[in-house]
Amino acid sequence: MIALSEAADETLQRRIEKLERINAALMARVERSMDQQGGAYALFQTAIMLEGRVRARTEELTGLMRRLERSNEALVAAKEEAETANRSKTRFLAAASHDLLQPLNAARLSVSALTDLPLTPDAVAIASQVERGLQTIEDLIKTLLDISKLDAGIVRPVVKPVALRDLLGGLGASFKPFAERKGLRLRVRGPDLVVASDVVLLQRILQNLVSNAVRYTESGGVLIAARRRGETCRIEVVDTGRGIGEGERDLVFEEFYRGGGGKSGVGRGEEPGLGLGLSIVRRMAQALGHPLDLASRPGRGTRMALTLPLGTEEAAEEIRAAPIATRLSGARILIVENDQSTADALQRLLRNWDAEVSAYRDLAGVAAGVAAGLVAPDLLILDYHLDDGACGLDVAAYLRDIAQAPLPVIVTTADYSPEIESAVSGLGAELVHKPIKPAQLRSLLTYMLT
Repeated sequence: MIALSEAADETLQRRIEKLERINAALMARVERSMDQQGGAYALFQTAIMLEGRVRARTEELTGLMRRLERSNEALVAAKEEAETANRSKTRFLAAASHDLLQPLNAARLSVSALTDLPLTPDAVAIASQVERGLQTIEDLIKTLLDISKLDAGIVRPVVKPVALRDLLGGLGASFKPFAERKGLRLRVRGPDLVVASDVVLLQRILQNLVSNAVRYTESGGVLIAARRRGETCRIEVVDTGRGIGEGERDLVFEEFYRGGGGKSGVGRGEEPGLGLGLSIVRRMAQALGHPLDLASRPGRGTRMALTLPLGTEEAAEEIRAAPIATRLSGARILIVENDQSTADALQRLLRNWDAEVSAYRDLAGVAAGVAAGLVAPDLLILDYHLDDGACGLDVAAYLRDIAQAPLPVIVTTADYSPEIESAVSGLGAELVHKPIKPAQLRSLLTYMLT
């Protein structure tokens, strides 16, 4: 609709310019006639005729200009309506994602607690299938929310110097086991460079590119390579997969497009992707201003290349390795969680790890526990959003004031807003987004309690 309006505007503008030229020609003709005709009557007749023509053209010109103004007003209104709809969609997805991730969080924690129990091989297989299904749902919800935020312009990249060796080395270590299971070689190659980018967005882009390369390669290998080109760095992910045909090269960046029916090129027993990886890669690359190029030969492989500026060596952002998990025997952990199913699942999980757990719904419950002689906890796990608009950070402030010590705090939430991240960081706490991944939680608990 907007494209048609713009075409109409261009047509009107051309007509206005034509009328202006006609008016100028008519006025020139009047002047020539006055020079050539000496008779007053002849000049009068000519002036009357030309005046009528000028008036008619002026009225037509005025009408066209009014139509152009109305068209411009309609375009502005349509643009505002589209922006309002986009913002509403983003708010809806954020709220829906929060509500969907809450029960998903409880389910994942319960499945993890279940797998810690003695089970038959069939039960273990079923639990693994449930876990994979829950992971797929979580990935889909989070990716759709990310796409919505990128489309609405809500995501604001924070560009800093990033140490490329740490980033690429971490990617290689993460994906090497998956590549080896398929009999693929995975190599990382490149000089020790510092680039200017948003480390979180850049990491997501490269993770999606490497994941796609491993997923759709049956034999051969995948290369992650970086090379300097003047004042820029070019990062390439090259695979020896089935390749992408000429007709598919634009389609692969569309949502839910998986090519060849979705499973073509996917390893045996491996689930196909959601078809959102390259879609979000393109949006993130555009948000960062990093050009993204695709080159491919069917049957030979694909090369995805990202070009980004070099950064300075000073204060380069490093990728922190996750700590190794150990047992948590005897650790006193206090939970504040208003969702009962999540609280129950989290308690079971922590007790399976030999921790001593006490759980409450809100600050009033914690205060009652303290009055009843609650032993000071070693660590707090607090939900950010509690009932009636209360905040889990208030519980941390209350217990820290009693203990007169900076108790370690983990804050959990399904809300990805930067305001929450800033508030948690200001408290010196660790932020874990729901659904909570048990392995990540256990690693973090061990790290914070040592």
